[in-house]
Amino acid sequence: MLLFYVGTERYAIACSYVVEVVRLTSLRTPKQLPPNVVGMFKYSNVIVPVIDLCQLIQGTPCKTHLSTRIILVRYQVLGQESPSILGVMAERVTETIDSQDTELVDSGITVSDAPYLGKIISDHYGLIQQVKLDRLLPDICHT
Repeated sequence: MLLFYVGTERYAIACSYVVEVVRLTSLRTPKQLPPNVVGMFKYSNVIVPVIDLCQLIQGTPCKTHLSTRIILVRYQVLGQESPSILGVMAERVTETIDSQDTELVDSGITVSDAPYLGKIISDHYGLIQQVKLDRLLPDICHT
């Protein structure tokens, strides 16, 4: 799993969805973007929408640290054959952990305003919450 931070809390995305991790770039921000999409940019001749996970989860934008990155992930748009790419911006994107799905446990808490927050894994530093990519843009896609 690819680890990242939102503030001081750790989160993770399954590496199987990750296409590439890229440094911050200028984003075009037209007014017609869906909620939670902070902009878009061109990656390998494809227009990629970007969601700021700090803004989504804690209500403040990602800080522009050297380790703030855009994680490019595959997602499937309903009704399309081939997968698309989504950018998710996060802070301190610097490491991966080796974990199995069996290590993930349900937190026992359902947050209706945050359906993208998944199961939890713990390590010697504390808890890590999984981000469910299919719930970031639930109206248009599934992973």
